[in-house]
Amino acid sequence: VQLVESGGGLVQPGGSARLSCVASGFTFSAYVMSWYRQAPGKERELVAVMYIGGGSPNSADSLKGRFTMSRDNAKNTVYLQMNNLKPEDTGVYYCRAARFASVYWGQGTQVTVPS
Repeated sequence: VQLVESGGGLVQPGGSARLSCVASGFTFSAYVMSWYRQAPGKERELVAVMYIGGGSPNSADSLKGRFTMSRDNAKNTVYLQMNNLKPEDTGVYYCRAARFASVYWGQGTQVTVPS
């Protein structure tokens, strides 16, 4: 099982970035996919989640309007489009797959927005 995130880096305030997470080794379409992030010195927090049947993703209230999650079951990939980035968005962004007791995490990708 692998979840491989990419697309992070240094982004100027107000800029945008698109994260990708490519999954392999499990039945991607059967798993709930989500993005989490962890800022320095803080706990990991949920950014957005997308359920098996599709539909609109649920984003954290504080991020609605700036962050949008999508999934492509044909490519075993989820995306996180991040707009109008702020310094407080700095952190490591993780992809997560879950189905009942099976939970997988990616290694994370760093996003840095300087102040």
